[in-house]
Amino acid sequence: MFVPKKSKFKKQQKGKAFNRVVAPIVLNNLTTGNIGLRAVECGRLSSKQLESVYKIINKIIKKTGRLVLKTFPQTPISKKPIEIRMGKGKGSVDHWVSKIQPGFLICELEVNSFLLAVKALQSAQLRISFKTKITYQN
Repeated sequence: MFVPKKSKFKKQQKGKAFNRVVAPIVLNNLTTGNIGLRAVECGRLSSKQLESVYKIINKIIKKTGRLVLKTFPQTPISKKPIEIRMGKGKGSVDHWVSKIQPGFLICELEVNSFLLAVKALQSAQLRISFKTKITYQN
């Protein structure tokens, strides 16, 4: 579900260490919703994790609100099969991830019931491998 349809190149290099770059935490930059989920640590958000967050939030809020995801996994992670000798080139693409920096807004919710939105985002926090916090507009 959350895999790019097209990409210019099949594989990518890892790039710079994105966890060393600290993005400034911008307060209250929610654009479409009134409550959101913000990253506190850096990490990789895989397409499976993002899909599970999407499903659990929609399962809880149902048709009472709207969910907007602010990220998409575009970085391919390659992996060689186990019990393969060294060499023979780079492995094939195993999964796709999105690199998340501290302060990045992962998703936004527009819901009338504040308690329902908090419940949905708390259950989504359990499915993400790094620390997040719930932010809302005043």
